Amino acid sequence: MARGAAFVAGATGYTGRAVVERLVADGFEAVAHVRPDSSRLASERERFAAVGAKVDTTSWDEAAMTETLRKLAPVAVFALLGTTRAREKREGKEPGAAGYEAVDYGLTALLLRAAKASGVRPRYIYLSAAGAREGASAYMAVRARIERELAASGLPWYAARPAFISGPDREEKRTGEHLMSGLLDGVLKVAGRRARDRWASMDAPTLARGLVRLVTDPTPDRVVAADELRRDS
Repeated sequence: MARGAAFVAGATGYTGRAVVERLVADGFEAVAHVRPDSSRLASERERFAAVGAKVDTTSWDEAAMTETLRKLAPVAVFALLGTTRAREKREGKEPGAAGYEAVDYGLTALLLRAAKASGVRPRYIYLSAAGAREGASAYMAVRARIERELAASGLPWYAARPAFISGPDREEKRTGEHLMSGLLDGVLKVAGRRARDRWASMDAPTLARGLVRLVTDPTPDRVVAADELRRDS
């Protein structure tokens, strides 16, 4: 018997796919959100069906998303949304702060409002980043802004802060990020275990295990650092 439904926004990304698979493995009814206008909708349906997950194609409209969450009544909503400079270039958009504002902030905030308005009070599990703070880069500032809104939302929430997310199974290549994580991991090999646990890169299956564990964690309303996310149990 399923342990309840979990809604995953950003399900088609590297971390999102792993979270969906982990939810299914742990006995949850995983609902993977895919944009209704996605060119890969048919293939994504097949991919998620193959691992035992459902697909939701609610448009990014606040009223529609609120109604979907009200009907689904999930125990948790995973906000794993994010854009990249490479993706924006492929779609003919100007890369940079505008994309972070529209996707990383805009859609995440819309989903948060919908979760709150649904009346269901799901746990809102947000994929933030180590170093998130106001006044930093556009990428980090958006994450700090969302964390502030989470704390004021009235929902039980978690802001997960891994460092680099990387692995050989990543379909979307981020060359700069891969190089940076490799250099950092090399330096951390000679550092203490505490520093490695906090700052070393993490692959999607490891991160997914830590994120899904938060669905039943007894202490919500907090930031979760990488060392806790990578914990084995």
